[in-house]
Parts: sequence; C-alpha cells; structure tokens
Amino acid sequence: MLSLMSEPTETRRERAARRAGEFPPAPEPLPRPVLDSHTHLDITVSEAGVPGGGPADDPVAAAIAVAAKVGVDRLVQVGVDVASSRWGAETADAYQAVLATVALHPNEAPRLPDLDEALREIESLAARDRVRGIGETGMDFFRTGDEGRAAQEASFRAHIAIAKRYDKALVIHDRDAHADVLRILDDEGAPDTVVLHCFSGDAEFASECVRRGYLLSFAGTVTFASATALREAAALTPVDQLLVETDAPYLTPTPHRGRPNASYLIPLTVRSLAETTGTDLDELCAAISATGDRVFGPW
Repeated sequence: MLSLMSEPTETRRERAARRAGEFPPAPEPLPRPVLDSHTHLDITVSEAGVPGGGPADDPVAAAIAVAAKVGVDRLVQVGVDVASSRWGAETADAYQAVLATVALHPNEAPRLPDLDEALREIESLAARDRVRGIGETGMDFFRTGDEGRAAQEASFRAHIAIAKRYDKALVIHDRDAHADVLRILDDEGAPDTVVLHCFSGDAEFASECVRRGYLLSFAGTVTFASATALREAAALTPVDQLLVETDAPYLTPTPHRGRPNASYLIPLTVRSLAETTGTDLDELCAAISATGDRVFGPW
C-alpha cells in the first residue's frame, strides 16, 4: 500500500471541516463501465476518508472497489503540484485501475519560489509510462489576481510544451479565463489531445472548443439547478468529444451537493448527461468509455 503524501495543511483541515459529513449512498450501477477522467484520490482520502467505510489499511484500493461496484472501473488521478504528481505516478504504478496526470495547478505556479525547478520535476514524471496526461494546468483568474498571471501563463506554456514533447493529453483548468486559454493554445500550438477539465463555459465557448477538436469533460456541476448554460454546452457536444469526471472530493452532483464526492458518484452525472444530450444511457456509457481509452488508455 502507498502512504498518503503528507498530513493535510491547516488550510486543508479547514476546508475538510466545511465539507464534513458522510459520503452519500451509492447510486444505481451503470449498464456499461465508464471512467472517472479527473479525480484527486489523495485529497479525497486525506480530507474525507473512504466511501463506504472501506479498510483504512488500503484506502486507495477501497475507493477503487466502491467505484467498480457501480460501473466506474477506471480512474485518472490528477496532480496539482510536484508532491501530488509524484504520488499519482506511484499510485498508477501500484494500481491497475489508475492512470495519472502530472502538473502544477495554475494557482500553484505563482506561489513557487522556483517555478523552473518544479517544472523540471514535472517533466521527469511525464516520461513515465502510466502518466498519460499533463494537467491540471491552465489559467485561473478567479483565485489568482493580476500579480500572479505572468507566472500562470509561463507555467501553462511550459506544460503545453511538455505535453507535446511526450505526446500526452493536455488537461486544462480554465476558470474565468476562456479567451486567454484559447489565445495561449493558439500561440503555442495545441497538443493533439486537449481536455477541458470541469468544463465551465457556455454554448458559444463549447462550440469553439468542439470546432478545434478539444474534449469537454463535465463534472457534477452539470447537474446543478442553476447550470442551464452548462447543460446547453453539453447538449451540443458530440458524444465522442465528451468525458465525465468527479474532480473529487469537490463538486458533488445533485442531490448530494455539499457532501464529499468520490468516483462512485459518477453515475449521477452520466445519467444527467444522458438526459441533457438526449442520448441512450447505454450508448453514452459506451462512448465515454471509448473516448477515455482513446485519450488516456489503455489501462
């Protein structure tokens, strides 16, 4: 069993307290297996525990098992800094159901005393076989102000170059920065595979991303009552450019919003997407699974 990266920081303890509560009950299983294209197992286990009260001696195995019971048989563990990226790469080596992506989160980049050294660490991890993506990287104008944007952009450009050098999918975090994300991708030249994680744009932005051949990954936010624009974006996304994710332990889908999230809750989001897109559930599951294998696989 792999040890978790470290004790949560005080900030994470505070966040965990706000999200305190039991995991929701398991939803009805899906008719075909799918993947969770973006999760943070390390943060989930450290802050929220193990869904279903699984064995504490191997919380990662327990989380995988609970997800598999409802038809979520593959997970992509996503890095947000050097430590979590290293942990993800090691976890992917240890568990067949897990693949990894590695990166510096855009809000992490401005805080680093030596961005270049951190990027060298990320590049060394990118070469590993079971690291299949570079992310989450991108731009975030919600949590980082003007003073940090130059570092964010430099980091994003460096991650794009790493993705192209190692022929890995680029997994993008884009918050309130749609135009700048596209501008930088145009400047640098996008990798062959681009995933917009936790897609947050409207139909117009979705149409532009689809036109460019990017993949749109929808999280539990698409189930929220207020997310009309997001559902309009999902409705026009071709099923072969659509992925689904938890971003666990965040963004728990309706009707459990506010409680801890984990990969086993993916069926709630998939069923919502089937209704939104007018796609047969079995057909949608098959398409999501095939797209996941095309982007990250084989497992």
